[in-house]
Amino acid sequence: MLYVDMPTAREIGALNQVRSDACVSIYLETTPLTQKIGESRTKLGNLVKTAIGQLEAAEFDKRRIWSLQEHFDVLLEDDDFWEHQAHSLAILATPDRIRTYRLANKLTDMVEVSDRFHLKPLLRAIAFPHAAHVLAVSENAVRLVEVSSALPAREIRVPNMPRDAASAVGKASINDSGAGRRIGGLEGQKIRLGQYIRKIDAALRPILADSDIPVILASTLPVDSLFRSVSAVPLLPQSIETSPDHMSEADLAKAARPVLDAYYDSQIREFHDLFDQRAGQNRIATDISDAARAATFGGIDSLLIDIDSVVEGTIDDETGAVAFGPEASAGTYGIVDEIAGRALRSGARVLAVRRSDIPGEKDLAAILRYPV
Repeated sequence: MLYVDMPTAREIGALNQVRSDACVSIYLETTPLTQKIGESRTKLGNLVKTAIGQLEAAEFDKRRIWSLQEHFDVLLEDDDFWEHQAHSLAILATPDRIRTYRLANKLTDMVEVSDRFHLKPLLRAIAFPHAAHVLAVSENAVRLVEVSSALPAREIRVPNMPRDAASAVGKASINDSGAGRRIGGLEGQKIRLGQYIRKIDAALRPILADSDIPVILASTLPVDSLFRSVSAVPLLPQSIETSPDHMSEADLAKAARPVLDAYYDSQIREFHDLFDQRAGQNRIATDISDAARAATFGGIDSLLIDIDSVVEGTIDDETGAVAFGPEASAGTYGIVDEIAGRALRSGARVLAVRRSDIPGEKDLAAILRYPV
């Protein structure tokens, strides 16, 4: 099972406001396979050494370094924590506090030290997690299947999940006509399916309540349309349009991947279409300095940022003016990362993507709320 605890976009906006004399951001690839997690622990130890070395080079307060080191030492020695991992681990630490997030997608190992956290990889994780839940529903059965990019698909046991539609409503069949004319025939079938779906919904709520992993429905009519009209489960728009009764978990995982790809592609395509429209209205920005000013004054509506590049420097808190830095140091931070954080705090939609997905293949592309 993937042990995932990703932050929401709102949480990332709040994390962007954290300021400290030392904010250490570490991202490293992990594995859900406990027997292979030792390599990740070793890599973390090396990344911690890199962070501490930067602070020592900046002549940082030794007592504060010891506090940071203690946070990392406790984490490294926590065997229970390392037994439950996903595909990546984000660690955000100050001398006063440490936060960890286990992520569904694979991220590049990296360490950043500044007066604020480097959050761009988290944005990629919440925008395009390479995992999904497939909810396979028919009159005859219901399953919740966990799909990831690196592990075999597996069914998740859900407490209080109904076995099938008939048993959920206490009938031998939902198609019988002996219950009276009021709920007989197709009308009665629809009512009983609705009862069945509401029971599924109630069982899934505690499982999916805190999950940002996409949910794909595998079903056929009329269950598909009725499920979407009755359930509160946040489903992707596209379904796996086939009866799931005779599909294995591996079959469902294979069918889910093109649905996920299409969903991600549609988000990028929608951004590009709107970007092209707003270009003629002077409501776009691809220059970092322009975007920094717009983000500072709440002027960004939507933003794409390059997941891989890091542009060092600082942004003035009052004016949004950018000062570019020659290299990473404890006195600089990722400017694009900071722009994303400021945009999130003003309610913008932010996606971290590959450079090839950004108009003009720039470090970023912004759609603005008003002309510039």
